[in-house]
Formats: sequence, structure tokens, C-alpha cells
Amino acid sequence: MKLILSALAASALCLGAIAQSPRNPPAQPTADAQLYRNPTFNFRYRIPYGWVDRTKEMQEGNDAAKGEVLLAVFERPPQAAGDTVNSAVIIAAEKASPGLKKPENYLGTLTETATAQGFKPEGDPSEMEIDSQRLVRADFSKAMTDKLTMHQSTLVLLAKGQIVSFTFIAGSHEDVEQALEGLNFTAKVAPARR
Repeated sequence: MKLILSALAASALCLGAIAQSPRNPPAQPTADAQLYRNPTFNFRYRIPYGWVDRTKEMQEGNDAAKGEVLLAVFERPPQAAGDTVNSAVIIAAEKASPGLKKPENYLGTLTETATAQGFKPEGDPSEMEIDSQRLVRADFSKAMTDKLTMHQSTLVLLAKGQIVSFTFIAGSHEDVEQALEGLNFTAKVAPARR
């Protein structure tokens, strides 16, 4: 649960200071530098060009035996001012509690944590499939100003005795969906044992 808190706390970083700031065109790194691969859970994430990686900073202080932030990338540096939500993707894995048998069982904890951060659920959780991998999805939103709303979608996977959460944060549903398109599974992860 600590890692979900880390992911949701990172959502606060996504807003940055609400102030006008010019956008600089992003540098064009090599294609290979923009692909995160995770062989443990058999997924990869295509990082949008120009996004900044803050994984190492978010891993500091985490107990890797209990869980860890696998990837934390932001559209702009979290400390950079902007007048929009700073889109982000945070992927974390943590040890599943002994009684957790299905990813759906984790949604209560996820919703409780999100609402404690000021988010409101958007609709009911749902199932989705990416490359034949079944995940559960919960969507949330949080009004930041009169004209600015932060949208968050978290996908949950239970595999290898761990909860893997894929959190996508952006200023619109469309931007969340676009960020979500970068997630792919290379082979189906074996389901958790019941």
C-alpha cells in the first residue's frame, strides 16, 4: 500500500505550480532509450519523447523487499511550473497480502487511498485486456482549479505474489488513454495461485 501512496503522492507533483510557463521543444532521444522493459512481469512501456525519468528519485527510501517503484516518468520535471496537469506514468510493484487472491480485491485499498488524496471515483471499476493480459481498472478525477482537472487511471495486475499498479495521470481522459497506449505485454503473466 505504501507504493500506491507513492504513486498518488506523485500525482500532486504532476500539477506543479499553476503558473504560465513556456514549453521548450523536447529533445529527440534514441528510440531504444524510450522503451522500458520489465522481464519479471513481461511488460514494456513506450515512454513518450521528451518525458523525464524520475524513477530513481521515487525509489529512494523504499524497502525493495516489500515493493518498489519500477518506473516514474513525467511530461516535464515535477518541479517545473506549468499551467496544465503534468502528465505522468508511475508503475509500482509490491508484495501482495496473504489473503489477496484476485486483483479486484485490491480495488478497495486503491479507492480508499485515492479518495484520501482528494480524488473521486469515476464510474465502476472494470476489466480490460492488453495483449491477452487481464487487468482491472479504476478511474479517478480531482478538480485542481475551476478549469483544471487531474484524471487518473490505475490498472492492477496480480502476478508472482505481487500487486503491480500502472498509474496514468493527465489533464484529460484522452491524454490518459494516449499514455495508456504505450503499455504492452510480451507474454501473458501466469495468474496468481488461488
